[in-house]
Amino acid sequence: MTTSFNPIPAERVGGQSPSIWVELTALAAESKAVNLGQGFPDGPAPKFVTEILKKISKKPGMVEAHQYTRGFGHPKLVEMLSKWYTTFYKVNVNALEDILITVGAYHALYYAFQAWINKGNEVIVIEPAFDCYGPQIRFAGGIPVPVLMQLPERAESAAEFKINFTELEGKISEKTKMIVINNPHNPTGKLFTLSELESIAELAKKYNLIVVADEVYEFHVEKHLDMIRFASLPGMYERTISIGSAGKVFSVTGWKLGWAIAPKNLLAPLKTIHQNCAYTCSTPTQLAVAKAFAYEFPKYFNNSKKSYLAHKLPKEIAVKRAKLAEMLATAQFSPIMPEAGFFMLADYTNAKNIPIFTKSSQKESDDPADLLFTRWLCREKKLAVIPLTAFFSTPEMKHSNSSMVRICFFKKGETLDNAKKILDMFAQ
Repeated sequence: MTTSFNPIPAERVGGQSPSIWVELTALAAESKAVNLGQGFPDGPAPKFVTEILKKISKKPGMVEAHQYTRGFGHPKLVEMLSKWYTTFYKVNVNALEDILITVGAYHALYYAFQAWINKGNEVIVIEPAFDCYGPQIRFAGGIPVPVLMQLPERAESAAEFKINFTELEGKISEKTKMIVINNPHNPTGKLFTLSELESIAELAKKYNLIVVADEVYEFHVEKHLDMIRFASLPGMYERTISIGSAGKVFSVTGWKLGWAIAPKNLLAPLKTIHQNCAYTCSTPTQLAVAKAFAYEFPKYFNNSKKSYLAHKLPKEIAVKRAKLAEMLATAQFSPIMPEAGFFMLADYTNAKNIPIFTKSSQKESDDPADLLFTRWLCREKKLAVIPLTAFFSTPEMKHSNSSMVRICFFKKGETLDNAKKILDMFAQ
């Protein structure tokens, strides 16, 4: 005799919709499309980084490399991060108390929300925003409160995305506990100015808010001195949880190492979750990242022209950015030039030889126009990109911002050349 077995998931996960990344990654693979959607480089990782890991792998007797390491982070990695971020923030970042190594930046974000958000707490999220913020906040019982950045018509630069700070302050209530700032910004490529960051800092102080500063693209800035880390602002280290990513720093996204940096009192509850969750992260990759940071430190701060992070990486990104912008303009897409990161937004609605995707044409679907366009582009033209509406939280915001797609240009030359052949079809 059989009985039906149909358990009901916990409420915190039952209402979550499938991730756009799952759908579009599968569609790109199924269609054998040129993938400019997901944010990872598809060329070789930096040789000096992989050589470090290679040397570690050839020493099987090195216990510090191949066995469990300190739960909150390999001693050599947290020591190096302390050295770097003490310099960046101009405060003493304690290696053993102020740094937590996590399974990628995703994990660090998840810990931050779980550790500090109680049921009913509100979190200000500046949109468009990376799509994990909302679900992670809701998993913790919180309520994401979106604040929309405005972009004027015929804009050409990501710098033109602006926050209405009067509106932002108006969204803060007695329930507000936190604000999330992503800088450099994904998906727009905006690099926030000192004035904008100072305005956020003033609101954080005025309303006693915790700031989660997602800065995973911090080294993807053409002029590295233009990057202002939020925790470096006066009085902000004490209330900021800064999020970083080794995968983004050294172009090894598959290594899945991230970190949270904050003063002891802010970081302690994240550590409590970590010790009962992952406990510790991959030891050899932690040691390799530590050695890579050690290799880069004197170059970055004393001889930037020889530095991968201060010179080679930003230069490579700038060259690829210019190439994609030219490709898009030729195809009669309208690119929004990013200031940092490796994503570019582009308006596709003036390009030739594409079907018309409008809300009025969606008789059998509530999906926004850019998602329909993205599916068509992937299936019919074999080019994978990401719809901008994936970064908005409400149907209204999605349908009013459905004329753009996000394109990753940090790809090898062959990939960009193959994408160009496809885009050139729209110029004919």
